[in-house]
Order: sequence, then structure tokens, then C-alpha cells
Amino acid sequence: MTIVEPNADGLRRAVDLLRRESVVAFPTETVYGLGAHAFSVKAIAEVYRLKNRPSWNPLIVHVANVAAARALAREWPDAANELAAQFWPGPLTLVVERAEHLPQVGAPTPTIAIRVPAHEVALRLLEASGLPLAAPSANRSEGISPTTAGHVLRSLPDVPLVLDGGPASWGIESTVLDLTTPTPTLLRPGALALRALREVTGAIALPDAVADGAARNAPGMSRRHYAPKATVLLVDDVQAVDRGGLAAPVAVLSYETADNFDAAEVLSADPREYAADLYAALHRLDDAGAGTIIVRTPPDTEDWLAVRDRLGRAAR
Repeated sequence: MTIVEPNADGLRRAVDLLRRESVVAFPTETVYGLGAHAFSVKAIAEVYRLKNRPSWNPLIVHVANVAAARALAREWPDAANELAAQFWPGPLTLVVERAEHLPQVGAPTPTIAIRVPAHEVALRLLEASGLPLAAPSANRSEGISPTTAGHVLRSLPDVPLVLDGGPASWGIESTVLDLTTPTPTLLRPGALALRALREVTGAIALPDAVADGAARNAPGMSRRHYAPKATVLLVDDVQAVDRGGLAAPVAVLSYETADNFDAAEVLSADPREYAADLYAALHRLDDAGAGTIIVRTPPDTEDWLAVRDRLGRAAR
């Protein structure tokens, strides 16, 4: 693997790999993605192979602008126009019906999940390549998503090239909204808050549980996901946990000060700031060799929905 600066030479090398149906890791404002030509069977197969990703788990396609997104859809609903105008480029993925002339993107589904990322390097790569890029998080399946180039290197050392755009600013994946249902349906909570979406769409439905292996229109719905090597325990009071029998070293992740642990990560009590550092904190605790990570359960409010979702899946 080579980590390169996103200058003219680095972008040229990345574009060359993508056009040769290989893969490239690149930064977005959410997490680093493992990019591949979305409609190349060879390139998509390499994404699934490197990540050891289940074949039923679909991919999100990244494009440079709204016109490129519309070209991938069988029809472009009014709600998509309004949401794109408000939130693109940005951490919102829209699920629409896939244009009939296009092949599926990985998992078999008649829909396509699309977004325009809000990261200068990602947009320059999309524009320079002229390709729609399928880009799941650049890490092994079920593992912690990467928010730096170094995280990619440790998780996927066989990726030929990583464009280093620095730490991801949002630090948590995009919100995924399905527009193929009568009422827009939240498929994955993420960086963009539901409150902001409701101001455009009105009501938003929540999805039914989806069993692993069953068809789904978006990634991030697996029972176990976003997990460190260490065992994760979600608790209401970290100091009250009986640590007998827990795999050592025992670490803590909280938004309050915690004493007498082998390692500790104390994040902000602001949900936006907590989310931005969540994956990086889990990576740090994994790198420190934690056997168990005791996590203070975040508040049961909508502002914390995406964080609770990620921690809940990591703890399963």
C-alpha cells in the first residue's frame, strides 16, 4: 500500500488505478472509502474481496454532482431534488430506483444508494476520473470504520493506494434515506440529523429489523458492525461494572471522567463532537491492546441516535 498526498500526481495515480478497474481508498467528510468504478464487475468484486464483505450487503455510489446522480436513477422524485438542494454535497445518502440500463452495484437490488460527498479530495477525484465510485468504508467488514489514512493502512494493507486527506471531519457515516417508500424511510442514522431532514420531507418512517443475509437497500444494517477487536460492553454506570472475568486490559469510553481503568477515552458530551471522535477513540483503544471496552450508554435522545446505533452494533 502507498499513502500519497492528494496533489496532481497523487490524483493522477488514483485515477489511473480506477480506470484500470482497481481500487483506491480516499477521504470523505464522513469516513475513508474504498473506491471502485461502480459499474465494473471486476472492480466491485475486488472491493468485496478486500473487505471480506458479505455479497448481500450493498454499496453506496459517490458522484460529483446532482446531474450525475440523476443519470443513475430510473426516476428522480421531487423529494430528492429538495434534499439534494439542501444537503449535497454532504453526509446524506438517497436511495432511489436504479436506472434500467445500469447493472446492480454489488448486492442484487433494484435500487441505488447515491450521495455527493462534501470533501475537496473526494470531489476532485470524482471529477478527474469521470466515474461514479462505489465506496464503502475502507476497512475489513464488521470492523471499525477508518477516519484517517493510517486506519486504512492497518485494516486493508493490500489496497494499492490511499489518498491522504487528513482526519475525517464528521467521523461517522452518512445518513441513509430511502425515497422508494410511500413515506421516506430512514435506513441508517448518520451524520445528518433527522430533525434537519424532517424540515424538508415531513414524516420519516423507521425501518423494520433486517436479518443478516436478507435483501436490503443500504449498508450499515448488519447486526454486528463498526466493532473493535475488543469486546464492547454498553452500560449505564461504568464504575459499577464488576470487572471480574472480563478480558484485560479493561478500558473505558465515556463522556464523563472515569477512574481506575487500564485505559480511558473521554469524549465530548456534545453528540456531534462525540461522533466525530468515536471511531478514532475505538481505534486508539484497540491499538493499546484493550481486551474489553466498557462504554457509557449515550442518552436516549434523537440527537444521539447515530452514535447509539453504532455502539449497539459494535457491542453485539
